[in-house]
Amino acid sequence: MFAFEGCKTAPQPVSLIFDTDLGPDYDDVGALTILHALADSGEVNILATVSCNLDPLVAPDIDAINTYFGRPDIPIGAPKSGGVNMGDHWHKEKWTEALAAKYPHDLKSTADAPDAVRVYREILSKAADTSVVIVTVGFLTNLANLMTTPPDEFSPLNGMDLIKKKVHHLVSMAGDIPSGREFNVFCDSTASVKVFNEWPTRIIISPSGPQGIGPKILTGKQLVASGIAETPAKTVFTLCLKQGDFEGRMSWDQTAALVGVRGIRDYFDVVKGRLIVAPDGSNTWQDDPAGTHECLKFKMTPEEIRSVIEGMMMHEKE
Repeated sequence: MFAFEGCKTAPQPVSLIFDTDLGPDYDDVGALTILHALADSGEVNILATVSCNLDPLVAPDIDAINTYFGRPDIPIGAPKSGGVNMGDHWHKEKWTEALAAKYPHDLKSTADAPDAVRVYREILSKAADTSVVIVTVGFLTNLANLMTTPPDEFSPLNGMDLIKKKVHHLVSMAGDIPSGREFNVFCDSTASVKVFNEWPTRIIISPSGPQGIGPKILTGKQLVASGIAETPAKTVFTLCLKQGDFEGRMSWDQTAALVGVRGIRDYFDVVKGRLIVAPDGSNTWQDDPAGTHECLKFKMTPEEIRSVIEGMMMHEKE
């Protein structure tokens, strides 16, 4: 499933579950577009696209993007226990409404989507051992819920054992490095504490804050100015950039999607350690060569990575 040095055969597509809070910000649309671009190039198999946000338009918008790229049957889930409800109220022009209105989709509301943890358990139970990469670019709600699930009709394993058996690693856009209170971690701090304290596999973190990754990579300006046909990403970024992000939007989620499929490659290095989350949602980073958390840092320049990301954000349906 994963390529290693010395391997003479072409690597198989990465099996990936994407967990998104699409709505408070619009970089999620860029991230999901990147995943479809990489799926069309044979680099990833998108197993599921789940929402960690209860806002009614999240699942319909995910469905609209999947349908646009010819993958209407990708499973979609949403939290049924706990969770955060947050739409695009930060934006004067409601892009979540515009996206759902413009592009075909079947789901009418996030509430109509199946339970996210059932989607996780069913998908993981069918996967090869240690084959699945999970990319989370929002709240940690679904992952914390998954960790506490009992055996069910899909698997005799409880949540923690199922994760250990089936998940290769987790990529998370989270954390304010070196310390602070980052949005994804803070909004469901209880879930964040559980995941970062107890998650049983390696975690790669694309951080925010002064030493963050996404804030230094501004994307969307080239996409909006391009001559490509109207796509979900072009629609959303065109609406949103003119509301103040005139030089582009920070690319928090796209970096996690890129690393989830391609790994760090020549794009990034990592520092091993641990993200320590307090009950109030604040966090600190502690370096530790033996740590199971890996914090991204730049290897390529932000502009070089911007070019890679924006190129994939301009992907059109085949």
